[in-house]
Amino acid sequence: MQRCAKMFSVTLLALIVSGCAVSTQPIDKAESNRRADTDLRAMFSNQEPVTAPITLHDAMARALKYNLEARLKVMEEALAQQQVDLASFDMLPKMAANAGYVTRSNVSASSSRSVERGVTSLEPSTSQDQTRRVADLNMVWNILDFGVSYVTARQQADKRWIAEERRRKVTHTIVQDVQSAYWRAVAAERLLHRIDALIERVNMARENSQTMAAQKVGDIVEAYSYQRALLDATRQLEEQRRALSLAKTELATLMNLPLGSDYQLVLPQDNALVEPELKVPFSELEKAALVNRPELREQDYQVRISAAETRKSLLRMLPGIEMSVGGNYDSNSFLVNQHWMDAGVKVTWNLFNLFSGPKAIDVAKAGEAVSEMRRQAMSMAVLAQLYVARANFNEAQRQYRTGKELQKLDVDILEQLNNRHQAGNIGELQLIQGELNAVNTSLRNDLAYAELRNAYGQIFVTAGLDPLPNTQKLTDLPSVGKALDETEKRWATGNLSL
Repeated sequence: MQRCAKMFSVTLLALIVSGCAVSTQPIDKAESNRRADTDLRAMFSNQEPVTAPITLHDAMARALKYNLEARLKVMEEALAQQQVDLASFDMLPKMAANAGYVTRSNVSASSSRSVERGVTSLEPSTSQDQTRRVADLNMVWNILDFGVSYVTARQQADKRWIAEERRRKVTHTIVQDVQSAYWRAVAAERLLHRIDALIERVNMARENSQTMAAQKVGDIVEAYSYQRALLDATRQLEEQRRALSLAKTELATLMNLPLGSDYQLVLPQDNALVEPELKVPFSELEKAALVNRPELREQDYQVRISAAETRKSLLRMLPGIEMSVGGNYDSNSFLVNQHWMDAGVKVTWNLFNLFSGPKAIDVAKAGEAVSEMRRQAMSMAVLAQLYVARANFNEAQRQYRTGKELQKLDVDILEQLNNRHQAGNIGELQLIQGELNAVNTSLRNDLAYAELRNAYGQIFVTAGLDPLPNTQKLTDLPSVGKALDETEKRWATGNLSL
């Protein structure tokens, strides 16, 4: 018997040692390749194809529906709701079912000994079968635990609303980013063909000048200076082209289109670029920002969570009342009743909580006060952001108006330069320089308009206003785009209500 026990001990020790020596294999490249292929298919799957030129609101609708970050926030919100449902089960009584087969290597026998005389009064006997079956079903409910679980479930419900506010924040950010990228992409579409044509003309003029310099025609220093001026013009045009060429890629990323996709944008004419005006009273925007900003609403829920933590600290100082009821079965043949029910009530009280409880309450109240102060500090920051957004809009408006005047003037200058070039009064370099100035002015003016639209939209984002009503589903892209257009028109008239 001792030998068997020794072998069992050695085997158990070997199992424990082998269990502690856990290691994993590195992920090989084949598995990484499979993961990459799976991700590439999943990232762009189940998306409506682009079949027509994209408007601003089409781009916003596609970004809200397909942008991966937006979809992640929707999934996090759904996960938070599931965690609320799961937390509700903690309020239920604890119910445990057990069933088993019990045996032992010898008979469970005992005898009695007299306390007064110290002699054995009974011969060894047993009242239990050597092998038996047992089962029980018990339900235990602790009222104190129920109270704490109820408060915890309410805290989890507030965390679910926090997840929704974070989703709102992502929605606002995506809409704003799309608006900025869209107007820059429009500027690129409108100007890239002019830049490419001008680069081609500059290159032809350079080739002609190089040919003349090689043939020793004219002043060689003047020819080199001419070529240098053309190279400088080429460098400027290439820098502008590089900045514009990335705008469509950024917009495609926001819409979750495959990078490198060839899509077209709806290009408005110059006379269709409506200059936005802010018709909402600023005091109304201030109130809207303090009421609607997702960050402030998240802090409201954090204050409620902190207050609930104080109540939990109070509850833990109370005694717990535990009620239990259950059914039992034992196949022991010596028992008169092999089936029976039992019930009980028990009061438990951790007396050390009386000493730690007041400190825990103080800590919870301090956390509540910190949350309150954090919200007030954030409110001040939100108001400051709103004032900065208005100042940026006013400045962007002034710059755009100045740019429009400058653009009109450059168009008139270019017209006169064309007339003089045709008459032979000026050289090609002066005409190219005039065209370069006109292109630069058009580019700056289009970018100034994009900045104006961005600053205008930033005011409503800073005010925490939702571009879509809560009832709007993202399943139908045309209806989402129509809702976005209606919201923009309503804000343009000074109406902030949904």
